[in-house]
Amino acid sequence: MTRFQKFASAALVSVLFLIFVGAIVRVTGAGLGCPDWPKCWGCLIPPWNVEQVDLSKVDFEKFEKKAARLGRDPSTVTPEHILENFNPRHVWTEFINRLCALPVMFFSLGTMVAAFGQPRRRRIVWWTSLGSLLLVGANAVLGAMVVYSGLKPGVLTLHMALAMLLIGVLSFTAWRGTNQPWSLRLDPKSVGMVRGSVLVLLILIVVEGIMGTQLREMTDEMAKSHDGEPREQWIGELEETAVYFIHRSFSWVIVAVSLFAWWRTGLATGGHVGKPAKVLLALVGVQMLLGLIMAQIQVFAVVQVLHVGLAGIMLAAVVIWLCGTWRIREPLGD
Repeated sequence: MTRFQKFASAALVSVLFLIFVGAIVRVTGAGLGCPDWPKCWGCLIPPWNVEQVDLSKVDFEKFEKKAARLGRDPSTVTPEHILENFNPRHVWTEFINRLCALPVMFFSLGTMVAAFGQPRRRRIVWWTSLGSLLLVGANAVLGAMVVYSGLKPGVLTLHMALAMLLIGVLSFTAWRGTNQPWSLRLDPKSVGMVRGSVLVLLILIVVEGIMGTQLREMTDEMAKSHDGEPREQWIGELEETAVYFIHRSFSWVIVAVSLFAWWRTGLATGGHVGKPAKVLLALVGVQMLLGLIMAQIQVFAVVQVLHVGLAGIMLAAVVIWLCGTWRIREPLGD
């Protein structure tokens, strides 16, 4: 593995890890644990308890603007009201989430720097490295918008969509950063069918992920409106929505297309489907199990976290699987 690939792979892993952490933030309701950005309660390191909060460091004007955006009377923003929202568990959950974003920026920047050492014939990784760095920056800005919008649903969906795009770009970048990228030994007559089926699978997973984000926004709202009520009561309400019905039905389509793509890849390679395909198919099975648990038993918080995090790994696996349908052998020298 080249130095460039190590940086790109580290950036990808850090993004996948951040998605797990972000999912924990959402299921625990800690998204507004730090009501300001980039500081947290006006500090670089947030306070441990409400007694340590220094109101002189709190920007009341931002709180008033946020209240107005959420349809509340800005005059209700008082020191007492702000302090009532302090929850140390939420504060540190969100703060740790922000700290976990730092390695993403560091490794993405390292990937960009390492890209300058790539040969001219591999110019595409210069652009994908730059693109990944810009996506990280854009998502950081969007993260601030999430905070100041009061966790507005549309902003959250866009935040997740950019994260999915970043996973795709980094997966390709890590794959392409060598003279001989991993590839499947496909029968030339079957390349189009295999590539097409994996591409369809990629599109389905992205669409399913976007719908999943919308469902998580619904469960976020239910967590607020059903505070103190058992989570098993959420399922009945979710089943009444079109998004839930389509999301659940779509999962079976993904299973079918995954099996078809696996079968076609196996035929075209003599049974050597490759690790990305094996990982993808295993994760599809796990995701179906987690979905059944949430649909038939209860929307457990830990199951939600795993469901979200594993979706990111699925996306990376299917992108690399698709990349493997191209066989690239570069000549020596520039």
